[in-house]
Amino acid sequence: MAARRHNKSARCVSWLAHLAILGLALCISLSDAVDRSNFKTCEQSSFCRRQRKMEAEQSPYRALLDTLDVQENSARVQLLNAANKVRLVLEVVGLKDGMVRLLVDELAPLKPRYRVQDVLVGEPASERLTVVSREEGVVVLAWGGSGGLGEGPGGARVLLSAQPFRVDIVSAGELVASVNSRGLLAFEHLRLRGNTLSEAVGNTVGSMWTKLKNVFSRKESEESPGVDEEGAAGSDSTEAAAEEGGGEDDNGSESKVTEEEDEPGMWEETFKTHHDSKPNGPASVGLDFSLPGVEFVYGIPEHADTFRLKTTTGSEPYRLYNLDVFEYELDTNMALYGAVPYLIAHRPERTLGIFWHNAAETWVDISSNTAGKTVFGKMLDYVRGGSEVPQTDVRWMSESGIIDVFVLLGPTPNDLFRQYASLTGTQSLPPLFSLGYHQCRWNYNDEDDVRAVDAGFDANDLPYDVIWLDIEHADGKRYFTWDPNKFPTPLDMQRNIASKRRKMVSIVDSHIKIDSGYKVYTEAQANGYLMKNKDGRDYEGWCWPGSVSYPDFANPDVRSWFASKFAYDQYEGSSEILFTWNDMNEPSVFNGPEVTMHKDTVHLSGWEHRDLHNLYGLYQQMATVEGQIRRSGGVERPYVLSRAFFAGSQRYGSIWTGDNTGEWGHLRVSIPMLLNINLCGISFSGADVGGFFRNPPPELLVRWYQAGAYQPFFRAHAHIDTQRREPWLIGADNMALVRVALHQRYALLPFWYTAFYRAHRTGEPVMRALWVEFPKETATFAIEDEYLLGDALLVHPITEAGSRGVSIYLPGPGELWYDVHDHRKYEGGQELYVPVTMSSIPVYQRGGSVVPRQNRPRRSSECMHDDPYTLYVALDKAGRAEGQLFLDDGRSFAYDTDKRFALRSFHFSNGALVASSADPSGSYGTKSWLEKVVVIGVKKPSHVTLKQAVSPSESALEFEYDAATATLEVRKPGVNIASDWTILIQ
Repeated sequence: MAARRHNKSARCVSWLAHLAILGLALCISLSDAVDRSNFKTCEQSSFCRRQRKMEAEQSPYRALLDTLDVQENSARVQLLNAANKVRLVLEVVGLKDGMVRLLVDELAPLKPRYRVQDVLVGEPASERLTVVSREEGVVVLAWGGSGGLGEGPGGARVLLSAQPFRVDIVSAGELVASVNSRGLLAFEHLRLRGNTLSEAVGNTVGSMWTKLKNVFSRKESEESPGVDEEGAAGSDSTEAAAEEGGGEDDNGSESKVTEEEDEPGMWEETFKTHHDSKPNGPASVGLDFSLPGVEFVYGIPEHADTFRLKTTTGSEPYRLYNLDVFEYELDTNMALYGAVPYLIAHRPERTLGIFWHNAAETWVDISSNTAGKTVFGKMLDYVRGGSEVPQTDVRWMSESGIIDVFVLLGPTPNDLFRQYASLTGTQSLPPLFSLGYHQCRWNYNDEDDVRAVDAGFDANDLPYDVIWLDIEHADGKRYFTWDPNKFPTPLDMQRNIASKRRKMVSIVDSHIKIDSGYKVYTEAQANGYLMKNKDGRDYEGWCWPGSVSYPDFANPDVRSWFASKFAYDQYEGSSEILFTWNDMNEPSVFNGPEVTMHKDTVHLSGWEHRDLHNLYGLYQQMATVEGQIRRSGGVERPYVLSRAFFAGSQRYGSIWTGDNTGEWGHLRVSIPMLLNINLCGISFSGADVGGFFRNPPPELLVRWYQAGAYQPFFRAHAHIDTQRREPWLIGADNMALVRVALHQRYALLPFWYTAFYRAHRTGEPVMRALWVEFPKETATFAIEDEYLLGDALLVHPITEAGSRGVSIYLPGPGELWYDVHDHRKYEGGQELYVPVTMSSIPVYQRGGSVVPRQNRPRRSSECMHDDPYTLYVALDKAGRAEGQLFLDDGRSFAYDTDKRFALRSFHFSNGALVASSADPSGSYGTKSWLEKVVVIGVKKPSHVTLKQAVSPSESALEFEYDAATATLEVRKPGVNIASDWTILIQ
C-alpha cells in the first residue's frame, strides 16, 4: 500500500509539473498557431527519408515469370530484389465491376506482417483470371469484359513485365495506370540486426523456397513459351533467374542475401525527447503509379490545402497520420485528424481511383510533367511539336505492413463512387435530427446554462436540433459520468430538451482517467483491455483528465465492452435522446511524440501501434455506434461524431475538420477540405461554424452560418476562452441574418435527407465538386470555391470580408440555372459577376431538377415531421425536370429491416408533373401533403388541374404566374405526398 501511495503521489507531482508546461504550450499555441516543430517532416521520419533517397529508373526488382501461378481468380508471381536477393510475392486479383487489386508481401518473412482489418466491408468479389498471351519477358492477364478477355465494360488487362518489374493496367484498350514504372518499389524485409543478418534471412528464404518452389514455379515446357493447357503462362528458365542472382548457385544452394548497410533511424529513432525502439527494425513499403493523360488529382484527406492536390517536387509530401494539430495552419501538406489513403485522378475521358489499403504512417508524393506550365506554355509546346502527353506520378510510402492497393478504373465519376463503396461501404443513413443545426461550445457551464441557451433559441425564433456538452460536463473528466455540482439532474435536463423535440450530445473521448475509484478504468484494467508499453505494462499518457490509459479498440472484445458502457444502467443519467461525440481519438496524448501515442506500444493482438495507428479513431467510433444500437435493442439509428477517421468511417456517422480558427482563411479552406472528404466517401462532414479558436467578427460569423447551412454537417462550436457567440449575442441585425440561414437549412431538410439516402444506397457524395456532374468540362476541374449539393443545387459561399460581389462559374453549356432567391434564369457554361449583400449567399437550382422543401419554420426537425411540402420544379431547355423524395420515420432501421419507407419520384414533361413510386418495395404512410408546386421556366398556362390515381375525375387548382421570371405557383393541391397523382399545366 505504501508503494502504491508513493506512486500515486509521484504521479500527482508529475501532473502538476506537466500541467504548467501544457498551459504554457497552450498559451504559445493561441498566440502563434501550430508549433510545427512538434510534428515530423519527411526528413525527420526515417523511412520517408530513406525512400525519398531512392533514385528513379533504378529498380532492383525483377518478376520471375517462371514462378507464375495462375489460379481461377488470381495470379501470383515472385519478385526478386537483385541487390539483396530477397524474394517477394506479388498477387494480382481482377475484381468485379472494374477494379484491380495488387498485393505484395515477403515470400518468407521472419514473422507475419500486418494486414489492415475491418475497413473492407467484405472480401471483394473477383473475376476469373485468364492468361491471354506471353511474349519475351511479358505476360498478359485479363478478366471480365467480352469472353473474359478484358475487352468489354468492366474488363481489364494487366501486362506484367519481368525486368525491370512493371505492371501496366489497360482498360477499354487504353493504358490507364502503370505500376513501378519509375522503379520506386520499396519493401524493407524483416530481418535481424547485426552480423547475423545474411545467415538468418538467407536460411529462412532458402528453406521456404525449397518448400514452396513447386507452388510458385512452372516446369519448363518442352514446347515454345506460350499458354499451356491450363491457361497458365509458360516458364522462363530457372537458370535465367539464377543469372540475375535469384536462383541457385553453382553448388545448388540458395544464394546468400547481400548485407545491407544500416542507416540512422532504421533500428531505433528519436524525435525530440521521444524514443522509438523499433523492435522489428525497418519495415517500410512503397510503390509508384504513373497516370498517363492525367493533370488533376484529388483526395487523400485530411489536409488544410487546395482541392486539387499540388505537386510535391521540392517540398514536403502529403502526410497521412492522424494527429491532434492545435490551431492548424492553412496551405500545408501537414497531417491532420483524419487519414483516408484514397486518391482520385480525373480527366475528361476517365475518372480513376487508387486506394492504398494501409493504416500506418503514410506519405504521398505527387509529381507532374505539366507542373508550373501555364495554359499558354502548354499551347506553345503543342505548336512547336514538342508537347508531351500530360502525366501525373503518385508515390505511396508507408512505415509498415504490406502493399495492398486497389486501382478503381471508373470510368465515370459515378462508377468510381460505386466501386469505392463496394470496398469500404456507403455513408450510413443518419437520423433526420442530425441534419439540422447543432449548437456546441466548450463548455456549457451547468444545467442552468443549458436551459438558458435552449430557451434563447425559442425566444428568438431560431430553430435548432441538438445541444452539445464538452468535457467539463463529466465528473473530473471521467466519461460516462456527470459533474454532481454542475449537472446534478441530467435526466431532468434531458427531459426538458426532449419536451422541445430536441436532442443532446455528450462527449466521450478515447482516453480513460487512471483512478481506482472509476469503474470504467478498473474494469478495463482488470480485464487487460488497455494498451501496453513495449515492456508489457499498461501504457500511460497525459490528456485532459491528467494521467490516462487508452483502451485497445482494435480488439473486438474491447469494443464490445466499451459498447456496453452506453447501456442506460451503465451510463447513469443517459437517455434515448443522448448521443455521442468521440473526440481526441487520433489518439491525442499530450506528452507523446507528435502529441499522439508511441508507435512501439502494443495492442492485445501483438501488433505494434505503428501498424494500425490510423485505425484507432475508426475503431472507437465503431464501438460507440455498436453501443448506441445495442442500447435500443437494435431499433434506433445511432448518431456519433468522430474527429479521427479513416477509409470506411462513413459507415459509422459523421466527422468534422477539427479545431479550426475564426478567420476568413479557415472559412475558405473548409470548402476544398470538405470536397475532398466527400470524394473519399464521407459525406456527413462539416467544419466548426465560426471557427473553434478566437473571436470572429460578426460579418465572418454570419457568412459562416450562411455557408454552414449549405454543408452536410452544420454545427457551431467554440473554444472555452472565446466570447460567447450564440446568435442573439451578435446584434439584432446579424441575428436576423442567421435566422434566415437557419430557416433555409430547415426548409431544405427533405432535400438533404433524400440526398443522404441516395448516398447511403449508391455511394454518391452529397457535397460534390462541379466536375462530378460535368466530367468533360475542364473549366470545372480546379474550382474549389463553389460546389453542388446532390445534382440539383449550386452553392457559392462568400469567403472574403466586405464582399460586394463574386465571380461565379455556372457549368454546363446548354444547361439552365435559376437563382433560388428570385428565380432569375442564367445560361450554363459561363462565368458571371454577381452582386451580393449580407442577406444571403448565391445558390442556384439546376434546370431539370425537382427540389422538395418544407417551408413552415419550426423549432426542430422533429416538429416538421407531418408538415406539408412544396415542390420547386426548375425546367431545362426541353421543358423537363425530375427529382425524388425519401420518406420514413427519420430515426429507426425500419426502412431497411421492414421496408417501411417511400421513395417518391417526380417527373415533369409535356406540361404534366407526375408523382409515382421510385421503389415499389417500400411502403410508408404519412400525414404530410402537398401544399404548393412552384414551376420555374414555364409558359403561362390557361388552367391547371389535378388528377389522382385513386379517382378518374380532375379538379381545378388555383395558381399565380409571374411573367418576369416565368414562374408558376400552384396552390394547395392537397394530395398526400406519398400518393400517386398528376398535375396538368395547360
